[in-house]
Amino acid sequence: MTDNSFSAQSALGRRWHSTTFRLITVYAVIFSISVMSLLGFIGWAVTGDMEHETDVVMEWQLIYFDSTPNSELADAIHRRLEHERMHSNYYGLFSADGQHIAGDVLTLPSNLPADRSGVTLDHTIWLLDGERAPVVRAMAERRDNGETLVLARDLTHILRIRDTIINALIGGGIFCIVAGVVGGLALSVRQMRRLKAIRRVTRRIAQGDLGQRLPIGGRDEIDMLAHLVNHMLAEVERLMNEVKGACDGIAHDLRTPLAHVRTLLGRIAERSNNLEDVALSTLVERARSETDALLDRFRAMLRISEIGTLQRRGGFAEVELQALVEEVGELYEPLAEIRSLNFTVEAQAMPAIHGDRALLFEAFSNLLDNAFKFTPAGGAVRMVLRQTPAGPVVEIIDNGPGIPLDERDAVLQRFYRGERTRHLAGSGLGLSIVSAVLRVHDFAIRIGNAEPGARVSIECWSRTLA
Repeated sequence: MTDNSFSAQSALGRRWHSTTFRLITVYAVIFSISVMSLLGFIGWAVTGDMEHETDVVMEWQLIYFDSTPNSELADAIHRRLEHERMHSNYYGLFSADGQHIAGDVLTLPSNLPADRSGVTLDHTIWLLDGERAPVVRAMAERRDNGETLVLARDLTHILRIRDTIINALIGGGIFCIVAGVVGGLALSVRQMRRLKAIRRVTRRIAQGDLGQRLPIGGRDEIDMLAHLVNHMLAEVERLMNEVKGACDGIAHDLRTPLAHVRTLLGRIAERSNNLEDVALSTLVERARSETDALLDRFRAMLRISEIGTLQRRGGFAEVELQALVEEVGELYEPLAEIRSLNFTVEAQAMPAIHGDRALLFEAFSNLLDNAFKFTPAGGAVRMVLRQTPAGPVVEIIDNGPGIPLDERDAVLQRFYRGERTRHLAGSGLGLSIVSAVLRVHDFAIRIGNAEPGARVSIECWSRTLA
């Protein structure tokens, strides 16, 4: 299958998911069945009426011939044929044994009953000139002397009128169905454009930008639904801002008292050293460590909030990923030597991307910090920048304990600590900061298995639909 045919089938599949297109298709099928049924009924009704009218005319002719003596019947038929100009009537008189006596009908039709009932015959009556009669309505009666009188009436011009009517209906029906389908497709295209715009906005809303609103202006059911959704989004945004403001306020207000507590603990530690009380010094040092951990968590929470409230793409510029990755790698090389880790950086040259360099630097640093923290001494950590058909990808690969499949989404949430790494120090907010940075950029993060270890991939291209 070629790419063109595959894309055409994909486009048709997407169109079929449109309610408008499904309704048009159902309408076309129902309309076609209705037109065919109407044509069948019209054909049946016209044919029946045509045969009935023809039978009435032939019955009157038989009444006329009934009044004619048997000895004069042949001459009467001859006179009728002499005055026949349109060749619309045919006559035949046959003896009791079927021999031709008079008229232009040469042979007695075998399937024509002699009971004055009309029968339609299609090119089955032979004429004196050796040709077959066209489609005719025929009627026969047996006279009192045993002879059979056959009358036939040409139906060609009536059938032509019927065919003209049916053809006109077929042409009109095809025109109506084509016009309806084209008009429906035009409406479908308009609706699909509106739905595409709505999908683009809802995607940005799903990525956390609650300030977006659905486009309105159609003055239909979709527009009414968009108004309701926009009202709901306004309420959700207001409530989220209130909750976020309360949380940020708590974090900000508690940070100052905790800093004072840490200062007091430092002074207590100085005095406890003079007392040479080892137990007291240990307790004070543990209290200082716990206080430092709380302060780190509050700083991380405020940093996530700060990143989330940045104006979308407000500080974006061209970023050289190769230089950025190499700079992050140089920053962490001394730490790798201290922890006895084999740290390598592989960065390919590639075109610049659009982003916030400081935020990306922070995200890559947090990822490396996690990799160094969870990789045992003597292990290996790699930072790779490579180009893919979709765009550049930055990968952080280590051979530490890795991240189980059922925890790969949870580790991006705030304060989550995996079972394998719960014993290590940390706030559980490092990957949350990375996730916040990537949401601002519309980038994606993939967590995989390095066998052993973890492979974290950052796909550096926007997911926003055009």
